[in-house]
Amino acid sequence: MIFNHYRYPSLDLHGEYAITAYTIVHDFLLDNIKLKNEYVVLIHGKGTGKLKNEVLKILAKEPFVIEYNLDPINLGQTIVKLDLNYHKTKKRK
Repeated sequence: MIFNHYRYPSLDLHGEYAITAYTIVHDFLLDNIKLKNEYVVLIHGKGTGKLKNEVLKILAKEPFVIEYNLDPINLGQTIVKLDLNYHKTKKRK
């Protein structure tokens, strides 16, 4: 799949610490669900991989993340697909 990431909201995490990434990423993802953005891009960089690995752990645990993949063209960012019905589903429980 060819993915034009310039069309989607992105969050640049360069300069952030892995320990603070959860709050920043979590809030960004929830905000984009409210805005009905099905896809977002998280820019974590290549570097040592510490921040990237933390971002991938966060995405694996979030119930509203349908899928996520490293961008095959730029391994310094991850493409995330969100469940836009998450809030609706959550309210029913």
